Parts: sequence; structure tokens; C-alpha cells
Amino acid sequence: MLSRSDNPKLAVSIILVVVLCLALGDALVKEVSSSLAIWQIFVLRSLLALAVLLAVLRCGFPSLSLRPRRLGWTMARSAMLVLMWIAYYASLPHLQLSVAAAAYYTSPLFIVLFSAALGGERVSRFGCFAVFLGFGGTILILRPTAGAFNAYALLPLLSAILYALAMTLTRTKCRHEHPLILSAALNVTFVAVGLIATAAIGLLDGTPSPFLSATWAPLGARDILAVLFLTGAILVASVGAAMAYQIGRPPLVATFDFAYLAFAAVCGFLFFGEVPGPSVLAGMLAIAAAGAIALNRS
Repeated sequence: MLSRSDNPKLAVSIILVVVLCLALGDALVKEVSSSLAIWQIFVLRSLLALAVLLAVLRCGFPSLSLRPRRLGWTMARSAMLVLMWIAYYASLPHLQLSVAAAAYYTSPLFIVLFSAALGGERVSRFGCFAVFLGFGGTILILRPTAGAFNAYALLPLLSAILYALAMTLTRTKCRHEHPLILSAALNVTFVAVGLIATAAIGLLDGTPSPFLSATWAPLGARDILAVLFLTGAILVASVGAAMAYQIGRPPLVATFDFAYLAFAAVCGFLFFGEVPGPSVLAGMLAIAAAGAIALNRS
């Protein structure tokens, strides 16, 4: 039974907006990755996001404490999300993108597992079927080959597990935190990790991934616009994901996380001329069907 604060339709609407922003942001990161270091993106994007969040908090919620109610769990959640992105980016130079993405989008399966094991959520057979159907749609879209997997495939799997744990914490331990506070904590962690990594790069000869070892570069007009857009994307994603998992059951919200792949296919067509084939279209239909089943049964 849903608690009084649950709102599954709103949660689904929010997560769809979130994954749309993430798809657009990832397409933009792909476009500017040759000119901007990932740590530079982390720091600049999150500093701007923090300025916006602090202004909104002070003007709209002057009585709200900036300290999370459950500081330890909030910081653990933020650390998991930052590590999630680092692990995923570190895998990309060593894997086909389809293999990395397919491995990462096992996260809804882990969310169902963790929400049942750690959060006490009841997952019906239809709910499990919906998640597996969505994952089947993912495979149809990405068509990974077994021979393409190697040891680096463990990194996006690690990302999936970290994301699943972070979203389970959002529901079970951080449900009563204000979404703006959760977003602020995440962006503070992004800035801290980005600065530490930038300092460490100067002391090390290099790292296994070019995404992680690149140094900061001067910003052109195009790069500034990219950072501004990425700031908006991280604001929507960090606040929206927190809200969605606070007011919606994780198995339901996780099913609609698969919509990222459909949005990514559209972005690929619009920005990079990638034309989706029959299997991609079939995967999109499978994802849509999975969402409809999950929403109806929840």
C-alpha cells in the first residue's frame, strides 16, 4: 500500500524529465570531451549549481537548515553517486560504448533487488517482469556482443550497483531530506572530488583513463555555453532524481530509468546523425511497454 506521501504518477513524470536532461547532458559531454577535462566539468558545473541552489534556498526556504538531517547517510549517498560517474567514465576508453551502457543499465535490476532486500519493498511478479522487459529493450537497443566484454566491464557494473544503492538510500534513509539539500550535498561532493583529483594529477604520471588524467583547458565561448547547459542539467537531475525516489517506489521509478536509452537514441540521431535501426525501435517499444506495466501494477 502506498504511503500518504507517495505519488507514483508525479515520480514517473519527474524521472522522465531527469533522464531526458541526462541524455542531453551526456551528448554534450561527448561533444566537448576533447576540449574539457572531466574534473573541470565537475568543478565548474557544480560550483555554478551550488550558487543557484544557495540562492533558491536562502530566498525560498530561509528557515531551512543547510545541514542535512542525516548527514552521514546524505554524504554516503553523494559519494556513491560521484564514484558511480568516475567508474563509468574510466571504463569508456576500454569498452565499446554499447557494452558499457548495457552493463550500466542493469542498475534497475539492482534497484529492485536492493529495495526488496534493504528497503522492505514488495515487488510483484509483474513488477519483476516489467524490469526484465525494460532490460531486454536495453539489450535490443545496444546489441552488445559477448566477445566484447573484458575486465573493464566490471566498472560500469560497479556504477550500476552504486547508483542502485544510492537510490535505495534516497528512499530508505534520505526520504525526509529536502531535495535541494540532497542536490547541494551532491554538488559539494563533486567539487571536492574534482579539486582533489585535479591536484592529484599534478603529482602523478597519469591514470588508466584519459577521461581521468586530462588537465584543465582554457574556456572558449562554446565551452562556457556547454558548462552553463550542464549546470542546468545537473540541477534538474540531482533535484529530480531525489524527488522521484522519495515519492515513488524504487522498482517503479527504476523501470522508467530505462527511458534514458530512448532519449539517447533520439539525441544520437539529432546531433550525430545516428539512425536507429529496427532493433533500436523494438527496444524502445519494449521499454515503453515495461513502463506501462509497472505504472499500471503500482
